[in-house]
Amino acid sequence: MDVRAKARYVSISAQKLRLVCDRVRGMDADQALVVLKFMPHKGARYLHKLLESAVANAEENFELNRQDLYIQQLFADEGPSQRRVKAGARGRYKPRVKRSSHLTLVLREREIEELRRDGA
Repeated sequence: MDVRAKARYVSISAQKLRLVCDRVRGMDADQALVVLKFMPHKGARYLHKLLESAVANAEENFELNRQDLYIQQLFADEGPSQRRVKAGARGRYKPRVKRSSHLTLVLREREIEELRRDGA
């Protein structure tokens, strides 16, 4: 059973989010929540909130066990960019690009054979 969660139009660049995603991809859900809580990156806050929501949805809607969930897929795609202008020296302008991104998270339940293999 796969549980999908998305956060769209997050106001941080996808490149910065991917640094955080690479740290927690493949971890157990509870372990990833602890790691994200203590990471100093701005993207960790967005990812922590998304992961909490996905775990809650898995427990409530699909009646899955929290300890059996792990992050199967996690990726950040680029969203739309806002173009802004700031005045520069000698009558010129300096363009500013405010980037956004879309986060996608897929949780999967560990199979019983995998749990026995890991635990034994």
